[in-house]
Amino acid sequence: MAEKNETGKQGESIARQYLEDNGYKVLETNWRFHRFELDIIATNHKELVVVEVKTRSDKYLMAPETAVDGKKIRRIVTATDAYARQHGISLPVRFDILCLIKKGQSFEIEHIEDAFYAPLR
Repeated sequence: MAEKNETGKQGESIARQYLEDNGYKVLETNWRFHRFELDIIATNHKELVVVEVKTRSDKYLMAPETAVDGKKIRRIVTATDAYARQHGISLPVRFDILCLIKKGQSFEIEHIEDAFYAPLR
């Protein structure tokens, strides 16, 4: 497997552990709806929290969160709507981004809560 893919898988695993350590209940990882994928779906007892995980090596050119553009947001929102409908979830939804930067063998984590809102159109 390419080093980039391995770093991404490792980042998602660390992101899941980070969320669980901070009181979130992880419901799903890598949940798919057609061609769309939600990295982590969790709850914090009052909200459904959909987390996009962005992992980079320490030699990145752009901040990880800048990779979540309008097209990606629309896909995340569409998949989240499908997930909530399929599972009968009526909690408010929050969209977060977890940015992980690999530094040697460890990761620096930045948790951006309410990173974006569902677009009106």
